[in-house]
Amino acid sequence: MRTPLVVVTGVDPVAMDTTLMSLAWDVPRAVSVRHRIDPHSQVLTRTVSDTSGILEQEHIQLEHACVSCALREDIMPTLERLARADRWGAIVSGLPAATEAGQLAHILATDSRLARRLRLSSVVAAVGTGDVVQDLLSDDLLRERGVHTHPDDERGVGEVACAQIEFADVVVLEADPGAEASDLVRALARPGVPLVTGADQLDDSTVTSQRHQYSLTNAWCSPELEVDLPALGPSHAWRLDLSSPRPFHPDRLLDQVERLGAGTHRSRGSFWVPTRPGDVLEWSGAGGQLSIGTYSPWGRRAPATRLIFTGLGTPPHDLVAAFEDLLLTPTEALLDHRSWAVLEDGLEPWLGDIRDAA
Repeated sequence: MRTPLVVVTGVDPVAMDTTLMSLAWDVPRAVSVRHRIDPHSQVLTRTVSDTSGILEQEHIQLEHACVSCALREDIMPTLERLARADRWGAIVSGLPAATEAGQLAHILATDSRLARRLRLSSVVAAVGTGDVVQDLLSDDLLRERGVHTHPDDERGVGEVACAQIEFADVVVLEADPGAEASDLVRALARPGVPLVTGADQLDDSTVTSQRHQYSLTNAWCSPELEVDLPALGPSHAWRLDLSSPRPFHPDRLLDQVERLGAGTHRSRGSFWVPTRPGDVLEWSGAGGQLSIGTYSPWGRRAPATRLIFTGLGTPPHDLVAAFEDLLLTPTEALLDHRSWAVLEDGLEPWLGDIRDAA
């Protein structure tokens, strides 16, 4: 029999702990396991408890203070061990702060041995009581909040928090953040995902009985944006969907990336450049912090560029023009592909060498 697993994510450790504790008490026969990473000492702390109290507290020295190492060395083995014990009716797992659940979900969806023991029921994004808009759309860094996961972690708070909400099956707000912040969270979350105010309002039977929709979530969260976006309706939030079959010009991308990447909005999607025509390139940013990287090969699919922007108030007036200016012009797009056969395109610090990418 497979044990239901509920996973809690967030960038606010207090909100995460509140949600974890509420679920641990409300879900019948639940065991909770909380993992924390100290990015300086590279120590992972695991605390296991149930209604009888703390059962385990261990400190594990990681080879590298990163989420991948934590998952491999302790998080997944612990979840499997707790499920094998056949002692509890459900497991509630609090991942290290600022950790996204995508990698864990992928492991459970592809590892047949683990899948026989564990069923990922729900991914819960816990949102704190502070300034929700500031968390999602500012340029604050995780390290400035002390919640980075390794010494070289330069990610922005907004990029991670937005991605956690986008991946979640349930979003829990610790308190009512107001209409604007609520509309922003709804605009980021997958359509149909419930937004709950107060961890004590979570429906424990639903979060354990349902099943995480892995394919549906991946379609919504994938850089390739394999879904049609529903209208927001009456909302303080706005969304802009910009797409083209043409690639970004690598030189103009380097020179003018701030025109799209800067600003108090969330942006995500995929693009391509003619110097690397076989690669899907990922775009992910929030509040002026932007990450780009190589995501996957295009394979037999026709390359395309598509970015989704989400924010509050009125969309910046120049986003559409900036997007068009970064694309190859129709004339440039007609150039022979051999014109773009270069050894370097200036994007190596983010995308690696062209020869390595080929």
